[in-house]
Amino acid sequence: MNVEKQVFEKASKKKAKNGKGNGNGNGEKLSRKDYEAEMEKLQVELCHLQDWVRHTGARIVIAFEGRDTAGKGGLIRRLTERVSPRTFRVVALSAPTERERSKLFLQRYVEHFPAAGEITIFDRSWYNRAGVERVMGYASEEEVEGFLANIPKFEQWLVEQGIILIKLWLEVGPDEQERRFRARIEDPLRQWKLSPMDIKSYSRWYDYSRARDAMFEASSQKAAPWHVLHSDDKKRARLNGIRHILSLIPYEKVKHHKPDLPKRSKKDRYDDKLDLKKVRLVPQVY
Repeated sequence: MNVEKQVFEKASKKKAKNGKGNGNGNGEKLSRKDYEAEMEKLQVELCHLQDWVRHTGARIVIAFEGRDTAGKGGLIRRLTERVSPRTFRVVALSAPTERERSKLFLQRYVEHFPAAGEITIFDRSWYNRAGVERVMGYASEEEVEGFLANIPKFEQWLVEQGIILIKLWLEVGPDEQERRFRARIEDPLRQWKLSPMDIKSYSRWYDYSRARDAMFEASSQKAAPWHVLHSDDKKRARLNGIRHILSLIPYEKVKHHKPDLPKRSKKDRYDDKLDLKKVRLVPQVY
């Protein structure tokens, strides 16, 4: 671990020891200024991670799971906003088509797995089978039990092939979930997040709890354990989630040679101002 990362880790541990960043909403309110300052540090580390992945050819898979409104989308957005989408690829699959349903269940997910030098982030993953498909009756109990029996072998094989696999479950409480659902109903900027299936699943809290517990029991193993992130406090959850992901990857800061900008060539110079008769300018309203 490089010196810069050691300092970063020590500072993060000190804040956790002081009662900050517990992620369950019990700590003092985190100001926007402090939140953004901490987020910038983490995003710098994510850029170092990106360089390391490209340099070493590492392959990383991060699976985000959790109930509706748990905060997966917000965490993924902050995780990826300062890095290249060519390296950090986000996969959020829609409901399978008729053709996709005829494939092997894992096939549509494996098709998106990373090549060398890539990180694939699943916004919901193959664990749909153990969660929403089970609760909503889209998969039979026989299919679910078969999945839970075989997925540890599949993930063990992934790790043996050199893939770094991280599974993160965002745990939101019932009161906070209800608050977020009501906000989605009222806020036009969030209404797109609310689907008819979300409304149906809202009433099945304990069905989802039982499905979660069975999933953890069957698929949390040494090679690919589940990591649970309390997410009632969105700001703290995003900081804690990104920090924890970074802690699970043995990346190092890659040295860069800073290039010198060359002089612009004046060869073939001409008047390159836009011909306003050939194009239309965007109105400068703001």
